[in-house]
Amino acid sequence: MSDIEIFHLIEGARKAEGLVVIIDVFRAFSLECYLYDMGAKEIRPVGTVEDAFSLHDRIDNSLLVGERHGKKCEGFDYGNSPSSINAKDVLGKTVIHTTSAGTQGIVNAINATKIITGSLVNARAIVEYIKQTQPQKVSLVCMGNSGVRLAQEDELCAEYIKSLLLGEKDIDLKTRTEDLKVNGGAHFFDETKQEVYPNEDFFLCIKNDIFNFVIEIEKDELGFIAKKKMIEF
Repeated sequence: MSDIEIFHLIEGARKAEGLVVIIDVFRAFSLECYLYDMGAKEIRPVGTVEDAFSLHDRIDNSLLVGERHGKKCEGFDYGNSPSSINAKDVLGKTVIHTTSAGTQGIVNAINATKIITGSLVNARAIVEYIKQTQPQKVSLVCMGNSGVRLAQEDELCAEYIKSLLLGEKDIDLKTRTEDLKVNGGAHFFDETKQEVYPNEDFFLCIKNDIFNFVIEIEKDELGFIAKKKMIEF
C-alpha cells in the first residue's frame, strides 16, 4: 500500500507530494461532482476572481461559478451552492470555478505529481482510483475554511478515505456526519444565512459514495482543467 499522509490547509497543499487529493467537502469539490452530474462539459478551476473573468472572456459558452467568504462573487452566474444551480444552465457549458479554499489547494499543490479532488460524495471512487493507479505516495489535503482554519468535514473525509485504503474498520459516517450539523456545518442551519448557506447544501455534501467517478486535474494552454474520470468497481 502507498505511503499515506494527511496535510492541512494551504500550507499543507504546498507541502503535499505524490498523488495529492485536495479535499473540500463544504462545498467546492462536492459541487464539482454535482456539476458534472448536471451535464457540465468541463470545469476549469482558477485561483483568483480576476483569472476567472479573463478565462470567461476567452471561452465561449462558459459560466462563472464561485465564492469569496461563502458569498457569490460579484458578476458571477452562480455561487458555490450545489442546491442553487439550475442544471439547464450548466448542461454543455464550461464552468469556471474559483473558491476560498478548494481551488486554492489546486493552485498551491506545487509538488504534486498528480492532483485529484476529494469529497464524501465520491470517496469510494477516490479509493478505487488510488488502488488501481498504485502511487508510491498519497497526500490527503484537508483545505478547511478559507484554507486557513481546520474544518471537521474535511478531516472526516480524509479519515474515511484513509481507513478504506488501509482496510480498517469503517468509521461511523452516519454519526460523524450527523455531528457536523453542530460542529462544522451549523451555518447551514442558521436562518439568517440561508441565502448564502442553504441547508439543502449540507445534505447534498454529506452524502457519501454516490458518484462513481473522480475528478483529475490537468493543465493545458488555458490553465487547469478538472476532468471527470469514470471508475469501475
